[in-house]
Amino acid sequence: MNNLDINFPIDKFEELIIDIGYDSLKSWINFWERRDKLISFAYKYYGNNSKDDWIWGLVFPLISQAHQLNKSFSNRKLIGLSALPGTGKSTLGRLIEKLSSQLDFRISVVSIDDFYLPSKEMREVIKNNPWRVSRGFPGSHSLTLMEQKFIEWKETGKLIVPVFDKSLRGGLGDRSSWREEYPDIVVLEGWFLGINPTKISTRFYKEVSSLISEEEFLYVQKIQKNLHGYQKIWKLIDNIWHLKPEKFKFMNNWKTQQEEEMLINKGFALKNERLSNFLRMLNTCIPHDSFDEIKSNTKIILNEKRQLIWVGMSNY
Repeated sequence: MNNLDINFPIDKFEELIIDIGYDSLKSWINFWERRDKLISFAYKYYGNNSKDDWIWGLVFPLISQAHQLNKSFSNRKLIGLSALPGTGKSTLGRLIEKLSSQLDFRISVVSIDDFYLPSKEMREVIKNNPWRVSRGFPGSHSLTLMEQKFIEWKETGKLIVPVFDKSLRGGLGDRSSWREEYPDIVVLEGWFLGINPTKISTRFYKEVSSLISEEEFLYVQKIQKNLHGYQKIWKLIDNIWHLKPEKFKFMNNWKTQQEEEMLINKGFALKNERLSNFLRMLNTCIPHDSFDEIKSNTKIILNEKRQLIWVGMSNY
């Protein structure tokens, strides 16, 4: 890896590779170098945005772990991918789906967003939220359905999940269809995946009162209650990868860039007041400290330019 543009500590990275199931970093590199077509495919997929650190520090390690889990266990494994909006997890997910099939096993990547409530139920749940957003925060998902579908997949191998289309209802989004697949490994991704509820005290409000309104503070307490319902989903996850920005505020630019690209490519996106409201929700609905407490197995830290500056096993 000496010739690659990589800034994360290699010693910590090698510890991760060995934990995944390889004898050494060298043996892992040899495994991938023998599959030069997959390397070429990954770089071509990212195109002008190709980065050595993402491909070698995240894409290949994540697929490698999925590959090892599939070989080593008879029961089906669910991997969690926790990353803030705009980080790049959706693009990553599409790539690992394509690469896995060329390694003779199949990964399906599912977003928590696909389990958003249908429009009629969603309208009831989100009404009176202080950010005036149409979705996004804990409490806007069909949790019983999500739990049922992942348990069903673990038991039978058949995965049937809804597909949420953000372009419907004038950009408000709605459930559009269902997908049926038979994956060996499922990756579930979401921006608050792994977050546990915490007690929001009046003292906390006084400390952040210059940042959030009283109305937001009261709704944040409601969201903490909603988070209890997600714990049954987190318990189904066998391994969590956490992509964490060095500073939470980096997410604002990343999400804005993502929406600008979506507007160009798809003709719809959050913009102006709707975008600023959504960013406000992302920044205030969950205390930032909660993201430090995610019980991940692998942690990846990104700088403002989304370069990987640390890749390794988590303290948890």
